[in-house]
Amino acid sequence: MMSILAFTSKWINWISSCLESATVLVLVNGSPTKQFKPKRGLRQGDPLAPFLFITVAKVLIGLVRTTVSKGILEGVKVGFKHV
Repeated sequence: MMSILAFTSKWINWISSCLESATVLVLVNGSPTKQFKPKRGLRQGDPLAPFLFITVAKVLIGLVRTTVSKGILEGVKVGFKHV
C-alpha cells in the first residue's frame, strides 16, 4: 500500500522494521507468558496503528472510486417514506 502511495523505500523499511521487531507477552491468570513475536496484526495501543489504518483506507477509497467511475460498482439508495 505504501508503495502505491509513493512512499520512499527508506520510509517503508523503517515502518516494516518497527513492526517486525515487536514482541508481546500475554497475561494468563495474572502470570506473564514468555515473549513471542506476533505473526500478524499490531500490538494493542501501537502508535503506528492510526497511520497504517489511514494509509490503507486511502488506497481503498481510491479503488472504490475507480470501480464506481467504471460502472463496476453501484451504490444503493436507502430512503424512508414520510408518513
